[in-house]
Amino acid sequence: MARHRIYTTSFASVYPHYVAKAEKKGRTKAEVDQIICWLTGYDQEALQTSLDTQTDFETFFAVAPRLNPSRTSITGVICGVRIEEIEEPAMREIRYLDKLVDELAKGKAMSRILRES
Repeated sequence: MARHRIYTTSFASVYPHYVAKAEKKGRTKAEVDQIICWLTGYDQEALQTSLDTQTDFETFFAVAPRLNPSRTSITGVICGVRIEEIEEPAMREIRYLDKLVDELAKGKAMSRILRES
């Protein structure tokens, strides 16, 4: 089976779309960054380095400093597929991020997006 092209797509090429989606709904770039950092363990400097070096999605998640253990509580449908049914680990990580950005754009409170008790 052919690998999905998202794996080799640079994270930096999709990042502006995440930001635009959030800003279109009155949210901020800082909130998008907070979500990404929460999910991956990157700090702001490391996130910016990944963007500057055009890191691809697969590498972005493979070298993430600390994938948040609470990310497994992210459930629902994204692109017509239930996240919890995605078997490919790299694709599941990408879809977790997609779902968090969707929740941000839908106006959810950050505490709920970040799965805080």
